[in-house]
Amino acid sequence: MAHKQIYYSDKYDDEEFEYRHVMLPKDIAKLVPKTHLLSESEWRNLGVQQSQGWVHYMIHEPGEPGGDRGRGGGEPGHRHGLTPTSLRFFPPTPEPHILLFRRPLPKKPEK
Repeated sequence: MAHKQIYYSDKYDDEEFEYRHVMLPKDIAKLVPKTHLLSESEWRNLGVQQSQGWVHYMIHEPGEPGGDRGRGGGEPGHRHGLTPTSLRFFPPTPEPHILLFRRPLPKKPEK
């Protein structure tokens, strides 16, 4: 598999979660099931490498008709998990396949 061609975004966060998106090359993207979000063992078997705790929570497919549509449990105001700043780092390729991951931020100790 083309593990070297997997693109990992910088991490970004809101008050609750840390996020990152992963862009897969076409040969790996073909293996992503369209019926469900990936379990950790499934995305690891595709060659995605990240530390523990990341959960695949949405698929973003900008090439779909109808504009930005994702599948999954996005929060209001964080509909697809991508910001204009994060999108500019993608190399220009037709219909990139983007997996969105998140993990809870560590709880801040109460004072």
